[in-house]
Amino acid sequence: MGHGAQMDRVYRGQRHIYDLTRKYYLLGRDRLIDELAPPVGGRILEIGCGTGRNLIAAARCWPGARLYGIDISGEMLKSARASIARAGLSRRISVAQADATGFDPERLFGIGPFDRIFQSYTLSMIPDWPGSMREAVRHLPPHGSLHIVDFGQQEELPGWWRAALHGWLARFHVEPRATLIETARDIANEAGGALSVTRLYRGYAWSLRLDRRPR
Repeated sequence: MGHGAQMDRVYRGQRHIYDLTRKYYLLGRDRLIDELAPPVGGRILEIGCGTGRNLIAAARCWPGARLYGIDISGEMLKSARASIARAGLSRRISVAQADATGFDPERLFGIGPFDRIFQSYTLSMIPDWPGSMREAVRHLPPHGSLHIVDFGQQEELPGWWRAALHGWLARFHVEPRATLIETARDIANEAGGALSVTRLYRGYAWSLRLDRRPR
């Protein structure tokens, strides 16, 4: 089964309760949005936009920006489009179905690079997650930045907590990436960029920012 079909199967029913249930353990999303700070008139892309929850929050936080989102799941995009329309933001937010590891913004949206790109709890679900990060960086201009929040390794939490959380996440094909920070550092070096890392909630989540510099 392809990844897109797998995600459709997982979320065909869950998309209706996704936002209600995930708010209790997808921590750090609003912190990421608050830190995006796009330029006036800037473009923000969310990779793995799901139900559109984060795009709507970002549009409200940064009213001068234009928002875009991609997701591999057509089922999730049904919820995203409906939520964006209900929020009255269809003119500012555009979404499209695409693979995080290879997409063409010009074909999808008729535009070029993005000033800010973010991935919120998606790398732990994407099989080729390093490829997704490299693809994101490829669509950043000089001075653009990639923002990531995802599950950490619960470094300062009890072992039983980590085991229970990982067991629960595995039911939804979610796997926290133990080498996320090291891989992000390698990608930053490849791109001539700079990486900053913040561990949140005793390592429950990791927040990363990769700034692309002019060569």
